[in-house]
Amino acid sequence: MTSVRHIARIHLICSDAARIASFYQNAFDFVPSASARAVELRLGDQTIVLTDSGPGGGRYPADVDSASLLFQHFAIVVGDMAAAFAQLSRQTGWTPISTGGPQRLPASSGGVTAFKFRDPDGHPLELLAFPTPARTGKIFQGIDHSALSVADTARSVAFYQSLGLTVAGGSINHGPEQDRLDGLSGVRVEVTPLALPSHSSPHVELLCYGRERESAPAALDDIASTRLVFAVETKPDLHALCISHVDALVSGPQEVGGHVVRATMRDPDGHLIVLEAPMAGNAK
Repeated sequence: MTSVRHIARIHLICSDAARIASFYQNAFDFVPSASARAVELRLGDQTIVLTDSGPGGGRYPADVDSASLLFQHFAIVVGDMAAAFAQLSRQTGWTPISTGGPQRLPASSGGVTAFKFRDPDGHPLELLAFPTPARTGKIFQGIDHSALSVADTARSVAFYQSLGLTVAGGSINHGPEQDRLDGLSGVRVEVTPLALPSHSSPHVELLCYGRERESAPAALDDIASTRLVFAVETKPDLHALCISHVDALVSGPQEVGGHVVRATMRDPDGHLIVLEAPMAGNAK
């Protein structure tokens, strides 16, 4: 079956890519890497790309919380939550989502310790410490997942399965710790992890709160229009996915820079995804 392979990068639209890149470098030890197209940063094996919004691009809406269908965050794995939170706290411009600092969730919710917040442009982020952290000697270790708020788990699962992702567990998270983590009250969220065919990180997580607010999808130049860029093995594979998902297609497929072909789609809730394949040979 034709499918995506892995998430090549997470693409953020920014008011000032250089300024936001400085925040990520200082707060989380992201490392810049050479890129002709944008500001590219790496953390462990994962990559984010920051580009400036266009002159008509909207700011991140102030009323977007976890129960909004515009909500999308990515989770940074940390080996020492206290040290990670202290380093973040020394930075300026970010704002908390969680109340009461990092929250240790019960075993039924994975037993992780997490803290949600926004970068200086409003993009939601999460610090995530596992019960048994990897001993790498680094505070910030990589990106575990990108989580998307959805209105209907079954509908979204069907869409992402059609791209080649598979359900990899799930839980219903609730209780006072989850309320504080999300900065909301009475939270009951269905969490559905989706694995990539390559079984690599980051993976995708679907968050269904059962009370999602409908909202117009972010325009392509808006700061809220984060994209997950999925690598596809070959150009014919990408074309086949575009044909089978023509109703979701926003643009493309088109050749970019003489070395890749790219297409942009929206999932059932309006989240943007990009498919990208090399012009020739296999994807890296």
